[in-house]
Amino acid sequence: MSEPACPQKAPYPVDLEPGDYYWCSCGQSKNQPFCDGSHQGTDFTPEKLTVTEKGTFYLCGCKRTSDKPMCDGTHSKI
Repeated sequence: MSEPACPQKAPYPVDLEPGDYYWCSCGQSKNQPFCDGSHQGTDFTPEKLTVTEKGTFYLCGCKRTSDKPMCDGTHSKI
């Protein structure tokens, strides 16, 4: 599998309402941190995030987290 692009070396803090969201795993989306279909034709697929309660979420910006789609601090090591 190829390496994802790294749109930013920090999490994306996003305020989300209950519902389903799709986190960009390839790093190519123009709608970061969410998928816009840019992964088509690659090894990447978006990661589904189901939000049950309104809140602020810190989604990975470097695309290398071990806790997809949440930031786990990996960006501090790249």
